[in-house]
Amino acid sequence: MALNYTDINHPLRIPLAAEVHSRPSLRLNAPEVLTHIAVFAHNQGRIGGDNLHVQLQILSEFCGYFGVASPGGDAKYFFHDFGRFRLKWECHTEFATYTFLDNPEDSTLTVAAISDIAQVFAKVPLRHVPQQWLAGLQGKVMVAAHVALIPAATPVDTTPPAGTVTMRGMFEGSVLVGSQVIDRGQVWTDFLIQADGFSRFIVKDQGFLDQQAGRTVQRILEIETYRMIALLGLPQAQAAAPVLNAIENELVQITSTMTLASGSDGELADTDAEQGVLRQIIDLAARIEKLALENSYRFSASKAYFSLVNARIGELRESRIDGIPTIEEFMERRLAPAMHTCEAIVRRQEALAARIAHTNDLLRTRVGIVQEQQNRKILQSLNARAAQQLRLQQAVEGLSVAAISYYVAGLFLYTGKGMKAMGLEINPDLLTGILIPVIAVCVWLGLRRMHKKLH
Repeated sequence: MALNYTDINHPLRIPLAAEVHSRPSLRLNAPEVLTHIAVFAHNQGRIGGDNLHVQLQILSEFCGYFGVASPGGDAKYFFHDFGRFRLKWECHTEFATYTFLDNPEDSTLTVAAISDIAQVFAKVPLRHVPQQWLAGLQGKVMVAAHVALIPAATPVDTTPPAGTVTMRGMFEGSVLVGSQVIDRGQVWTDFLIQADGFSRFIVKDQGFLDQQAGRTVQRILEIETYRMIALLGLPQAQAAAPVLNAIENELVQITSTMTLASGSDGELADTDAEQGVLRQIIDLAARIEKLALENSYRFSASKAYFSLVNARIGELRESRIDGIPTIEEFMERRLAPAMHTCEAIVRRQEALAARIAHTNDLLRTRVGIVQEQQNRKILQSLNARAAQQLRLQQAVEGLSVAAISYYVAGLFLYTGKGMKAMGLEINPDLLTGILIPVIAVCVWLGLRRMHKKLH
């Protein structure tokens, strides 16, 4: 019986092996124009499966306009040729991307058509997308970009310095960014949203090999997408700053109150005031914990996306074009400070939480000291009362000796009277008077002996 080798596989072997192939880069041949949209369609507090479900619904609505079956299940990648255009769809943890491309046979972009480079973005693949579907994305589009891949054979001169002047005319921003990438192409942009609502990128093919053009365009789009998603942490960092300021000011006031709580003689205040301060510190701890929980995911995600931006920039292997800042320089000057702000807020939250915890421990120690002082005073009071009771008891014991002696002497007196009544010549009064000192001494010695046994 032949062994079926598929039966010996771990259940996750096939999907894990396919993961590295799940998002292949597009095969592009210049000239070509792409439209790229990133849809951020879920609440920031809800991620993962919720985002996938929402994004699949949006994709299903798009496919419904063309009578095409949308992917089902947990699909995170979809590519389809819709006739007039092609679509590449990818779903990520927080967003999904739509990359639209004209079909080569239907494309109006040719080498002759881009002799006037101003016409490069005249007709983009977005013209094939239903306007009603685009209207349904209101408030959800985080990234929208057009990318033009033009061949090196274009009549337009894109070499410095004439190329710089030509490229500046393609962008509305005052800062033009460009570089030579992997020694076989150029990338030009200004990272600015143009009047049409899209950012623009121009990639010049100067001899890309095999799939290098597609991978280069994909890296550019990932840089733009991850840059924008990473910046989602900046508004939260800016909103957290005044909250942290308020908490810090309150903590300073509480610490000052603790400092002034001790009297001039070094005695600490009572526990009622200390307990009130302790409740204030607990409230501060709860507020800083709530703030940290609200921001932790967003700041962690921003840090991860920023590292991806840097990784994609490194993969471009940029070299400088004279007089033009590179993408790496632009990001270092514009994006890095925003990410450093987020990191500073994270460190500030952690430091403030540690200071609150330290203040809480210090105050609990102070409350413990106050309670020990109160307990010591109570014990001193108990000792004083015990001494008073002892002295009172000793005084009462003297009376007890007299009383017991009196009653015992009375017994002897009645005994003597009884004996006299029986005919014995005894003087009961004289006998009782003689025995009283003996009785008193015996009673006193008996009480002393009893105390000794008790102690």
